[in-house]
Amino acid sequence: MHLAAHFPGVNSTTVWADPRSRSQIDFTSFEHLARTAERGKFDFFFLAEGLRLREHNGLIHDLDVVGRPESLTVLNALAALTDRLGLAATVNATFNEPYELARRLATLDHLSDGRAAWNVVTSSDAFTGENFRRGGYLDRADRYTRAAEFVATARELWDSWNPDGTSRPFTHSGRHFDISGEFTVPRSPQGHPVVIQAGDSDEGREFAASAADVIFTRHGTLEAGRQFYADIKGRLAKYGRQPGDLKIMPGVTVVIGDTDAEAQENAAEIRHQQVSPQNAILALEQIWGRDLSSYDPDGPLPDIDPDPASTLVQGRVRVADPLAAAARWRALSAAKGLSIRQTAIESTARQSFIGSPATVAAELEKFVATDAADGFILVPHLTPGGLDGFVDRVVPLLQERGVFRSEYTGSTLRSHLGLPRPVWKS
Repeated sequence: MHLAAHFPGVNSTTVWADPRSRSQIDFTSFEHLARTAERGKFDFFFLAEGLRLREHNGLIHDLDVVGRPESLTVLNALAALTDRLGLAATVNATFNEPYELARRLATLDHLSDGRAAWNVVTSSDAFTGENFRRGGYLDRADRYTRAAEFVATARELWDSWNPDGTSRPFTHSGRHFDISGEFTVPRSPQGHPVVIQAGDSDEGREFAASAADVIFTRHGTLEAGRQFYADIKGRLAKYGRQPGDLKIMPGVTVVIGDTDAEAQENAAEIRHQQVSPQNAILALEQIWGRDLSSYDPDGPLPDIDPDPASTLVQGRVRVADPLAAAARWRALSAAKGLSIRQTAIESTARQSFIGSPATVAAELEKFVATDAADGFILVPHLTPGGLDGFVDRVVPLLQERGVFRSEYTGSTLRSHLGLPRPVWKS
C-alpha cells in the first residue's frame, strides 16, 4: 500500500472554526504535516496550486480561498527538513514553459536527493488566464495535447545530459514548443522526477496512461474504484507499459474514533462544519449557476433549471453537465427527503473511511487487495494536525498486517513507489 499526505490548504473542506486549526501559509504548518507524514513512512507530501483567487457572484470567495503559496518554493524548504519523504508540487502545464519548469523540478530533485514529483494539471479557464500573457487563448480541446507535449519535452531536457556527466545540445520542435539550446542542470538522482496526473475525463485518463507515474483521482465506492482501476490499467499496454508502471491513488478522508459509532458521530460533526449553511448554498450555486442566496439551506432544492452558460463562479472547474448534476441532486433529495444542506453534505463528500483504527485499516487494505487502488492520498480536514491520529493509530495496524512499510527501504520517491529509474534516451 502507498500513502501520501495532501496539505489541505485553503478550500471549503477545511474546518476553519476548529480551535486546532492553524495558518494555511505559515511555514510551521507545512513543516508539521510533512514531519508527521515522514514519521508515518508515507511515500510523499502533496501540495495543490491556485493561480488566481476564486470569485463567486463577482466577489472573492472568502468561504473558500484566501491564498496559496507557490508549491516548489515550499517544497525546496521542506527538502532540508526531511530525509525520505517524497515532495510533490502541483504546477500548471498551461501557464508555464518546459525549460524553466524542468530546471526547477530537476533542482528540487537534486536538493532532496531524489524525492521530487510533479503533479501535472491543465487549465482552459480564461478567468485564470487573465493573470498571464497568453490569457485564455488555449481551447479546452488543446489543454491535454499541450500537457502531453510539455511532459515529453521536459523529459527530453532531463535526458539531455550524457551518462558521463557532460551536457549536449537539445532540440525540440512541436506544435506547442519550438526550443533548442543546452539544459543547465545535470541528470538528477531519479533521472526524471515522478509525474503525477489528476483528472477523470477520458482525455485525462488517456494522458495518465501514456505519461504519468501516479494518478490522483476520486471515486465514491469500492465498485467505482475497481471500475476506474481496471479502465486505467487496461489502457497501459498500448503504450508499452506494465500495470505496475502507474500507481492509482485516490484522494480520501479518514475519520477515526475509539469505536465505529464514535467515528460516525465525529464524521457527521465534521461534515456539518465543512458544509455550513453558507457553503451549502454556494455548492448549489456552483451547479445551478444562479444566485440562490434567497433560498433556505434547510429547505427544498430549487425547481428552476441550471444556467449552463453561467459565469457566476470564476476560477473553479465548472461542472461538465450542470443539468445532469442537478438531476442527481434532485433524485437524491427526493429519495431521502433531504434539504439543500443535507443534499450538499451527501453529494460533495469524497471517498471516506470512517471507523475505529482497526476498521479503517481493514477497509484500506480491502481497497488495495481487491484492485480498487494502489494506495491513497489522505486529505485531512484540519491544518496542520489532521493526520496525527491516523499516523499514531492506523499506520501501526497497517504495518502489523504487513501491507505497509515499517521503514523506508530506499532513498528516492521512485523506490518508495516501486517505479523503475527511467532509461536514459540519447
